[in-house]
Amino acid sequence: MENKIIELESKLAFQDQTINELNEVITDQQHQLDQLREEIRLLNIRIASVAEASNVSNEKEPPPPHY
Repeated sequence: MENKIIELESKLAFQDQTINELNEVITDQQHQLDQLREEIRLLNIRIASVAEASNVSNEKEPPPPHY
């Protein structure tokens, strides 16, 4: 009986370690996602400002004469 308890305690300790490691990975991934979202937001702002500065119209350009 004592061996079973020791084995269960060992498994529990291993599971706790695994859970902590997985939590660290998830936390790191969330941080990366937050950074990427911020980069995308900033890129969208830059694209909008470049579009405004160059007076890009949303109309399609006519095809070149050779078409």
